[in-house]
Amino acid sequence: MGDTDRKLFVLDTNILLHEPQAIYSFQEHDVVIPMTVLEELDRIKDSKRDVARDARVAIRALENIFHDVTPEEITEGIPLNKNVNATGSISILADYELVDTFRAFTDKEGDNRILNAVLYLQNKRAPRPVVLVTKDINMRLRAKGAGVLHVEDYRTDQLIDDVQYLTKGFQQRPGAFWDNVDEVTSQTADGHTFHTLDREPFDPTYINQYVIDEDSDFAARVERINGDSLTLRDLSRERMMHRKAWDVTPKNIYQAMAFDALLDPNIDLVILTGAAGSGKTLLAMAAALELTVEKNMFDKIIVTRNTPDIGESIGFLPGSEEEKMLPWLAAVTDTLEALHKHDHCTEGSLKYICDKANIQFKSINFMRGRSIQNAFVLLDECQNLTASQIKTIITRCGEGTKIVCSGNLAQIDSHYLTPVTSGLTYMVERFKNFEGSANIHLNGVVRSRLAEFAEENL
Repeated sequence: MGDTDRKLFVLDTNILLHEPQAIYSFQEHDVVIPMTVLEELDRIKDSKRDVARDARVAIRALENIFHDVTPEEITEGIPLNKNVNATGSISILADYELVDTFRAFTDKEGDNRILNAVLYLQNKRAPRPVVLVTKDINMRLRAKGAGVLHVEDYRTDQLIDDVQYLTKGFQQRPGAFWDNVDEVTSQTADGHTFHTLDREPFDPTYINQYVIDEDSDFAARVERINGDSLTLRDLSRERMMHRKAWDVTPKNIYQAMAFDALLDPNIDLVILTGAAGSGKTLLAMAAALELTVEKNMFDKIIVTRNTPDIGESIGFLPGSEEEKMLPWLAAVTDTLEALHKHDHCTEGSLKYICDKANIQFKSINFMRGRSIQNAFVLLDECQNLTASQIKTIITRCGEGTKIVCSGNLAQIDSHYLTPVTSGLTYMVERFKNFEGSANIHLNGVVRSRLAEFAEENL
């Protein structure tokens, strides 16, 4: 490979906070860390923000590389030899020594120094491509405006290019299902009917993907995939539509599929996506109460969600951890009230159920290091989590635990995430072939006609 084929990637601070081991992701290319990035990591590592741990991990990773090299070698670049695929080098650029070439937004001095470093390298290392990698959308715009030729997002954990290609967890066959089937082998076992068919018409298909049709009442779920054939478990659509949990029945076939996955003891992870008002939280909460209180399958219900500014603000709210979490978990408490609105005393019912089901409201910050056993875990608003945060929570789940992750990719509040880089998208793609998980995209808004009109027209 010629030297001009090797790119120089300059990493912004948010890349190392998003993925502390990101320095190993650039394979045969060279990585440059501006000194300003190290200074920002240093400030963050001692803060009370939840990214402080990621800053410390990134600093340790850099220290492991540079601990016994000379200043000259750090400037020139040393090989990245931890990973056999990473044959490039890594260096630290003393950007505070550079003569300013770009100045704007004086309150963003750190960003300006990083931009100056990129422009300096772009001029000095030409014709080698110099690429600024940042998750900050506005930083990418400012870089282009300042004359940086190559600016990219960090895409190593991006599995799809467009969210429209994200699997919905079901496929709808045209017409009547059986009219398009030439050959089938059916058998009954354990009270269920299974159909073995040719796989090709269903591709791409995945374990636990639902199959419905347009003109008849057919509904099924992919049970097994063996080479060129697949086996469907026949589910009666009528029975699915009349299934009840905590006095809640599905309002459409999409909610019925979600209920089927939520109430199935063999599915450990259920991912619910869909628009606001499609019923994600209500279905999950109804299933949690049914399985915990009525069926005694779980000892407790743990409710948690991402709270973007909780690192700074949780300490100033009064009360216990659960009381501090309540402002962020209002969606869940609203759902509990909706499930018991017809009770003689709603407030008394809520208190009784919270005690009976042992409902616990937990901060996502305090999930690390725990091992959750025999619990129904509801992780709400997943679209604001990164892939590493999703991994942190799912790896907490021990024996006898079921986790439901719900989110709406149209309501991302994070500064750095987009629908294609959200941890929710990453999780859907990574788990689609896992036999212990199911994913359902809930079409339609059932909250109210007002909410439905707003979702479609605003």
